[in-house]
Amino acid sequence: KSPIFGPEEVNSVEGNSVSITCYYPPTSVNRHTRKYWCRQGARGGCITLISSEGYVSSKYAGRANLTNFPENGTFVVNIAQLSQDDSGRYKCGLGINSRGLSFDVSLEVSQGPGLLNDTKVYTVDLGRTVTINCPFKTENAQKRKSLYKQIGLYPVLVIDSSGYVNPNYTGRIRLDIQGTGQLLFSVVINQLRLSDAGQYLCQAGDDSNSNKKNADLQVLKPEPELVYEDLRGSVTFHCALGPEVANVAKFLCRQSSGENCDVVVNTLGKRAPAFEGRILLNPQDKDGSFSVVITGLRKEDAGRYLCGAHSDGQLQEGSPIQAWQLFVNEESTIPRSPTVVKGVAGGSVAVLCPYNRKESKSIKYWCLWEGAQNGRCPLLVDSEGWVKAQYEGRLSLLEEPGNGTFTVILNQLTSRDAGFYWCLTNGDTLWRTTVEIKIIEGEPNLKVPGNVTAVLGETLKVPCHFPCKFSSYEKYWCKWNNTGCQALPSQDEGPSKAFVNCDENSRLVSLTLNLVTRADEGWYWCGVKQGHFYGETAAVYVAVEERKAAGSRDVSLAKADAAPDEKVLDSGFREIENKAIQDPRHHHHHH
Repeated sequence: KSPIFGPEEVNSVEGNSVSITCYYPPTSVNRHTRKYWCRQGARGGCITLISSEGYVSSKYAGRANLTNFPENGTFVVNIAQLSQDDSGRYKCGLGINSRGLSFDVSLEVSQGPGLLNDTKVYTVDLGRTVTINCPFKTENAQKRKSLYKQIGLYPVLVIDSSGYVNPNYTGRIRLDIQGTGQLLFSVVINQLRLSDAGQYLCQAGDDSNSNKKNADLQVLKPEPELVYEDLRGSVTFHCALGPEVANVAKFLCRQSSGENCDVVVNTLGKRAPAFEGRILLNPQDKDGSFSVVITGLRKEDAGRYLCGAHSDGQLQEGSPIQAWQLFVNEESTIPRSPTVVKGVAGGSVAVLCPYNRKESKSIKYWCLWEGAQNGRCPLLVDSEGWVKAQYEGRLSLLEEPGNGTFTVILNQLTSRDAGFYWCLTNGDTLWRTTVEIKIIEGEPNLKVPGNVTAVLGETLKVPCHFPCKFSSYEKYWCKWNNTGCQALPSQDEGPSKAFVNCDENSRLVSLTLNLVTRADEGWYWCGVKQGHFYGETAAVYVAVEERKAAGSRDVSLAKADAAPDEKVLDSGFREIENKAIQDPRHHHHHH
């Protein structure tokens, strides 16, 4: 599929000019290669009319130019003094005409409206309101006022001052007669439809002295704005329909076949399942404008999107709308990163978040996507050292591995942590990525005691047991704080009895705190990593208190004789270790 993108249809009127923008992936080869605009012939082939190498065909002499904007990945073709002969099928492309790196554009140039003299032209956007003004003379002040629409050869009555309203206009039209001083009546039509376009005639009086005025109403469909984004990136649609619909429900929909437009998200709480976890609707401003962000773009997201306002929260005839045509470039610079990360209850996950490596200084964030609120995403942690209170001790954002990726670690997982999370920065908004955390059946691989109490001035040793499969990994202990986790010295010790069915390589790594002080209180993490990539982590809270008893303290996981039965180990975990803490004599006796 060609990565070149442009407008599918361009419409204009004789004598006017058009400007056509074509997009390409801004690789250095593409930025420097030939750009062209050619006209498709009946027998295939495409005849160049203008190119970036300076060629201009005689048909375009003096009325067209082609400009490349390499930093944006676009080039623009301007054509002036259009005639109906310019209508036809064209291509904009890169390289050689026959190479296939191109996009098809159809240009339709219509004849200007052949209007009666004295016709006022009203040009209004679809869904908006028009006011047609009709002057009259004093002698017709008391007579019937009416508005007709020319349909075929005959004028058809639309509305009059006696109260008649044509059924096609019910509920969206009114006739106002101005005060005595002004000899003017006006007809206001709301929620304009494409079918309302045409020639109108307004009239005051019905005899030969009547006053008449011709009006030509043109209802414009919004030209879609072209949006060119990368696969796996994100897109933002800014929708501003004006203050008059500030209090009407808003929607974003995607056009499927024909006229159908399937709601992607609306302010009434509806959201299409395909966008679960990767869409945010930013609440409306006072003027009724709002924006929608979609991340993790997929091939199938490409297409035409409309935003609009209607009390039903979906597209209806006469909704004011704004349109976009989204193209998803598959030659993406955004790296693949896992879209689902699995963890077990009590265990941990490490999430890799890509960002634009040109922006290493940007602030990194991680937020929790909340579906119920139409996708709010409250922040949980940032790289400036802020962590949401409920996540103290169990969440950390690390700038490693760096160079385009950072890591977020969440441990002490519970089923409530399942859901969608977003990685973002305060820099390039195209690099927002979405990851879903799933909680699956299983046991954490690292085993640490629950809570531990240390005694002031004494030595504390905390074990962390890891299975044989981690023997080649680097092991570490660190002290958690809101800016990260500061590494501490630890010893890798001999075989651990905490694991069953495991060879003698099952080991433990211990944290030793000598001469405990008040400052040692807090969360400690035991974890494994390979190079800059983090694996599992386990967290333990160490409380510090004064104690009369003397001697060093050692916290063990469980009695050795409980080891063969793993279930006992886990269910008796807290109980055993609490006993050990309450009664040091019992504990030492055991050793």
